[in-house]
Amino acid sequence: MITLALSKGRIFEETLPLLKDAGIEVLDDPEKSRKLILSTSQPDLRVVIVRASDVPTYVQYGGADLGVTGKDTLIEHGSRGLYQPLDLQIAKCRVSVAVRSDFDYAKAVRRARACAWPPST
Repeated sequence: MITLALSKGRIFEETLPLLKDAGIEVLDDPEKSRKLILSTSQPDLRVVIVRASDVPTYVQYGGADLGVTGKDTLIEHGSRGLYQPLDLQIAKCRVSVAVRSDFDYAKAVRRARACAWPPST
Protein backbone atom coordinates (compact mmCIF):
# COMPACT_ATOMS: atom_id res chain seq x y z
CA MET A 1 0.00 0.00 0.00
CA ILE A 2 1.31 3.43 -0.98
CA THR A 3 0.11 6.45 1.00
CA LEU A 4 0.07 9.90 -0.58
CA ALA A 5 -0.18 12.88 1.81
CA LEU A 6 -2.17 15.84 0.54
CA SER A 7 -3.54 18.92 2.22
CA LYS A 8 -7.15 19.95 1.84
CA GLY A 9 -7.79 23.00 -0.28
CA ARG A 10 -5.98 24.45 -3.25
CA ILE A 11 -3.18 21.90 -3.52
CA PHE A 12 -5.67 19.05 -3.22
CA GLU A 13 -7.89 20.52 -5.94
CA GLU A 14 -4.96 21.21 -8.28
CA THR A 15 -3.47 17.75 -7.69
CA LEU A 16 -6.67 15.88 -8.64
CA PRO A 17 -6.34 16.49 -12.42
CA LEU A 18 -2.71 15.33 -12.30
CA LEU A 19 -3.74 12.14 -10.52
CA LYS A 20 -6.59 11.63 -12.99
CA ASP A 21 -4.14 11.94 -15.90
CA ALA A 22 -2.17 9.14 -14.23
CA GLY A 23 -5.30 6.97 -14.00
CA ILE A 24 -5.92 7.65 -10.31
CA GLU A 25 -9.18 9.02 -8.94
CA VAL A 26 -9.92 9.78 -5.30
CA LEU A 27 -13.18 7.98 -4.50
CA ASP A 28 -14.29 10.14 -1.56
CA ASP A 29 -14.93 13.87 -1.54
CA PRO A 30 -13.00 15.36 1.41
CA GLU A 31 -15.48 18.25 1.56
CA LYS A 32 -18.39 15.85 2.17
CA SER A 33 -16.60 13.13 4.10
CA ARG A 34 -15.03 13.25 7.54
CA LYS A 35 -12.54 10.58 6.53
CA LEU A 36 -8.87 11.47 6.73
CA ILE A 37 -7.78 8.45 4.69
CA LEU A 38 -9.39 8.33 1.27
CA SER A 39 -9.55 5.37 -1.09
CA THR A 40 -8.57 5.74 -4.73
CA SER A 41 -9.35 3.89 -7.94
CA GLN A 42 -6.02 2.09 -7.48
CA PRO A 43 -6.36 -0.55 -4.75
CA ASP A 44 -2.72 -0.16 -3.69
CA LEU A 45 -2.84 3.66 -3.30
CA ARG A 46 -4.58 5.74 -0.67
CA VAL A 47 -4.60 9.44 0.12
CA VAL A 48 -4.26 10.85 3.61
CA ILE A 49 -5.54 14.37 4.22
CA VAL A 50 -3.36 16.41 6.60
CA ARG A 51 -2.59 20.05 7.31
CA ALA A 52 -0.29 21.55 4.66
CA SER A 53 2.47 22.08 7.21
CA ASP A 54 2.25 18.40 8.22
CA VAL A 55 2.84 16.89 4.77
CA PRO A 56 6.68 16.90 5.09
CA THR A 57 6.47 15.49 8.61
CA TYR A 58 4.21 12.60 7.52
CA VAL A 59 6.62 11.73 4.71
CA GLN A 60 9.75 12.17 6.82
CA TYR A 61 8.51 9.91 9.61
CA GLY A 62 6.79 7.26 7.47
CA GLY A 63 3.14 8.21 7.91
CA ALA A 64 3.05 8.66 4.14
CA ASP A 65 5.28 7.42 1.35
CA LEU A 66 5.12 10.65 -0.62
CA GLY A 67 3.30 13.95 -0.51
CA VAL A 68 2.45 17.08 -2.42
CA THR A 69 3.08 20.39 -0.71
CA GLY A 70 4.23 23.89 -1.49
CA LYS A 71 7.87 24.82 -1.84
CA ASP A 72 7.36 27.36 0.95
CA THR A 73 6.31 24.56 3.30
CA LEU A 74 9.40 22.53 2.40
CA ILE A 75 11.65 25.53 2.98
CA GLU A 76 10.03 26.26 6.34
CA HIS A 77 10.23 22.59 7.32
CA GLY A 78 13.88 22.42 6.35
CA SER A 79 13.39 19.42 4.02
CA ARG A 80 15.70 17.33 6.18
CA GLY A 81 15.77 13.80 4.80
CA LEU A 82 13.28 14.56 2.03
CA TYR A 83 13.82 14.17 -1.69
CA GLN A 84 12.12 16.75 -3.89
CA PRO A 85 11.84 15.04 -7.27
CA LEU A 86 9.44 17.31 -9.12
CA ASP A 87 7.93 20.78 -9.26
CA LEU A 88 4.31 20.18 -10.34
CA GLN A 89 3.86 23.84 -11.36
CA ILE A 90 0.64 24.10 -9.33
CA ALA A 91 -0.60 26.36 -6.54
CA LYS A 92 1.55 29.25 -7.67
CA CYS A 93 1.28 32.43 -5.69
CA ARG A 94 1.97 36.05 -6.44
CA VAL A 95 3.04 38.98 -4.39
CA SER A 96 1.01 42.17 -4.51
CA VAL A 97 2.42 45.44 -3.22
CA ALA A 98 0.21 48.33 -2.16
CA VAL A 99 1.81 51.77 -1.80
CA ARG A 100 0.66 55.36 -1.52
CA SER A 101 -0.07 56.96 -4.88
CA ASP A 102 2.84 59.39 -4.44
CA PHE A 103 5.39 56.63 -3.69
CA ASP A 104 7.88 55.90 -6.50
CA TYR A 105 7.86 52.09 -6.32
CA ALA A 106 10.01 51.58 -9.45
CA LYS A 107 12.71 53.82 -7.97
CA ALA A 108 12.65 51.87 -4.68
CA VAL A 109 13.07 48.58 -6.55
CA ARG A 110 16.03 49.96 -8.54
CA ARG A 111 17.64 51.22 -5.34
CA ALA A 112 17.15 47.82 -3.64
CA ARG A 113 18.66 46.00 -6.63
CA ALA A 114 21.68 48.30 -6.51
CA CYS A 115 22.26 47.30 -2.90
CA ALA A 116 21.70 43.57 -3.45
CA TRP A 117 24.52 41.10 -2.97
CA PRO A 118 25.65 39.42 -5.05
CA PRO A 119 25.04 42.08 -7.67
CA SER A 120 22.51 41.04 -10.30
CA THR A 121 23.69 40.85 -13.89
